Amino acid sequence: MDAVSKYNDTFFTLTFVLYCLGFMLFVIAVTGKKWGGTNPEAHMKRWGKIAFGTTLLGFVSHLLFFFTRWYMAGHIPTSNMFEFMTFLAMMIIFAYIVVYLIYRTLVIGIFALPIGVIILAYAAVFPQDVQPLIPALQSYWLKIHVTTAAAGEAFFAVGFAAGLMHLLRTIDFTGTSKSSRREQRGVEFTIFFMVMIIAFVGSVFTFNGLGYKAKFVADVAQADKSGVEQTIQRETVYVLPPFVQPHNSKIEEMKPFLGMEKPLFEAPSWLAARKTNTVIWTLISGFLLYGLLRLVVRKPLSRAISPVLNGIDAEDLDEISYRAIVIGYPIFTLGALIFAMIWAHEAWGRFWGWDPKEVWALITWLFYAAYLHLRLSKGWMGKRSSWMSVLGFLVVMFTLIGVNLVIAGLHSYAGV
Repeated sequence: MDAVSKYNDTFFTLTFVLYCLGFMLFVIAVTGKKWGGTNPEAHMKRWGKIAFGTTLLGFVSHLLFFFTRWYMAGHIPTSNMFEFMTFLAMMIIFAYIVVYLIYRTLVIGIFALPIGVIILAYAAVFPQDVQPLIPALQSYWLKIHVTTAAAGEAFFAVGFAAGLMHLLRTIDFTGTSKSSRREQRGVEFTIFFMVMIIAFVGSVFTFNGLGYKAKFVADVAQADKSGVEQTIQRETVYVLPPFVQPHNSKIEEMKPFLGMEKPLFEAPSWLAARKTNTVIWTLISGFLLYGLLRLVVRKPLSRAISPVLNGIDAEDLDEISYRAIVIGYPIFTLGALIFAMIWAHEAWGRFWGWDPKEVWALITWLFYAAYLHLRLSKGWMGKRSSWMSVLGFLVVMFTLIGVNLVIAGLHSYAGV
């Protein structure tokens, strides 16, 4: 098993490296067209094939990681945040491969691959130990529900990438009218949202590399199997410097950070301290990284990225975004709603219980239903359609990250 574990870790690292390399090769293929000599189209085609081949190798490595993890765990590896996020990243790359083979548009790789890379890196933030399935997950519906829901969300991610590209291609970044400024701010906020996730992942890796740890203990009353209440000591470990101390806890271990030898305040009983600390660090690191990037490029990031898309047919991007969502919507409907309700009835004796994850899955489904209705019945195409594809995926990301890590519910095991 130790040998399998080493192979599994190797495949994970190799996958991450190959996806990053594939992204850089796609950038070379697209931006290098300008300096491709007398035959820029041939240059773009050649480097595009190399980039796509590298992405395929990364996907194969990702599959090997997935199946070796399955062998180690004895069940499909989608039962916690690390496993689900790695699986979602794999499905995003798969969805991108499908869309690429249909449309042969290289530039989508510049935007789709980073989404997969960010989610894969985000997965590495969570504990990676193989864990036994809790009773609620010991069902064959785990394979069916989670895989189909993730597959649907993966196509939504590709739709988001194409929709964001369409906006970057069509928005007038030199415009000064009220509507132009509103569009510019909207796209910039979307990019800032992505930068925040990257910054948070970078912060966790940095402090992990430095060996930072803060540990708190608190006495908690808990009933044993016979119903007798007893006091146990609960330990909470932070991997980021704590601004927020758990309620009624004592510091057992805490390394000073920038002169801060204890948290700034203690959380009230109704506030999840570690999750609040995560939100604070996400905002701080996000603003710092965004500010640094703005200093480097000396302009809004969206305006700096926009020239890369010059020469790309905006209508093609709009069509790709729509088609990706059309593919993903019925798959998501099956996985996140129908299969989920059947499993919920088997596990909890009811089809629907207004759990936060259930509610946000429904909100996601309704949002994309509205997208398809407005697109097909009201003729919402172009910018309006792209804005909805972007907003829809932000809802998906909140469902995956915000609900799991901030809001407590029956699906909280996914945050372990």
